[in-house]
Amino acid sequence: MLTSPPGLENDQTLAQAIVNTIHEPLLVLDARFNVVGASRSFYETFKVDPAQTQGRLLYSLGDGQWDIPALRLLLETIIPEHTAMDGFEVIHDFPTIGPRTMLLNARKVLYETSSDIAILLAFTDVTDRRALEQARDVRYERAEELLRQKQILLQEMEHRVANSLQIIASILMLKARLVTSEETRRHLRDAHQRVMSVASVQSHLHASDGVEQIEVGSYLVKLCDSLAASMIGESQPIVLQVMADEGMAGSAQAVSMGLIVTELVINALKYAFPVDKAGSLVMVTYESKGEDWKLIVSDNGVGKDLSAASEIVGGLGTVIVQALVKQLGAKMEVVSSPAGLSVAITRASFASNMPQAA
Repeated sequence: MLTSPPGLENDQTLAQAIVNTIHEPLLVLDARFNVVGASRSFYETFKVDPAQTQGRLLYSLGDGQWDIPALRLLLETIIPEHTAMDGFEVIHDFPTIGPRTMLLNARKVLYETSSDIAILLAFTDVTDRRALEQARDVRYERAEELLRQKQILLQEMEHRVANSLQIIASILMLKARLVTSEETRRHLRDAHQRVMSVASVQSHLHASDGVEQIEVGSYLVKLCDSLAASMIGESQPIVLQVMADEGMAGSAQAVSMGLIVTELVINALKYAFPVDKAGSLVMVTYESKGEDWKLIVSDNGVGKDLSAASEIVGGLGTVIVQALVKQLGAKMEVVSSPAGLSVAITRASFASNMPQAA
């Protein structure tokens, strides 16, 4: 049990000493809300005179500056029903210190030997904290608005790019029908497929409602469906199959992968099956492990003689594939046999578990 140290006359003196050591402003009120005591911090914070405070009704202090509706609600309505209240927020413009936001903590003290009560009222000034929070909220709202505007601009850009690509693809196909040179027609159709590859990425990004990451498997399926629809005829039924892990890739990486797949699939569909063959198959597989990945395009066609050159396709296709592989920081491996051709683009060192056509 706490006993009064020598030199202190009574418990009231001890209580006042304890109150004065508290950093936060503190008032001690009686049951009628008269000020019984106040901490030194209270006088310093609110710039009031102890002589004009002690023994006076709280609401009459400082020409009525404490006659605050929210404070009356706390003392006259809430505290009678509860013995304690924490974090009761009061916003008030004080004549001496200006606008302040205060958190009030109140405690009702009941005495064992008396029917009297006392109320301890502590104040925490959170004006600066609330100003910082408000500024943070404003910055957040501005950031949200900028993000919304950016999204609108991106969607508009995607829409315009998609329209432009469709126009270019249509012009290429129109020219391919009009030219008399078979070689020129073939080049125009190849260019058309390259444009459609990029257009497929744009379409997939728009459907995914984002431009940062896309799901590789669904993108490759959509791309190969488009290639099959435009290049595989009824006279030579070739199956174009996609097997892919669930994984995400950045849009730039996806564009490069899509162009590589387009070049390799076009090459396979053109040259792997010079004569009709039952069970003709071109397979695209994609595996990923963390940041590592492997992309393979294989077929079960006639293969290719690699002894004379290491190119997988001729002309522009070779340049495109080699440049994209380098851009991706990957390596390329070509394997050919009478059972078919396989081209692996790898940004990792792991064995493939996917089946291949060749």
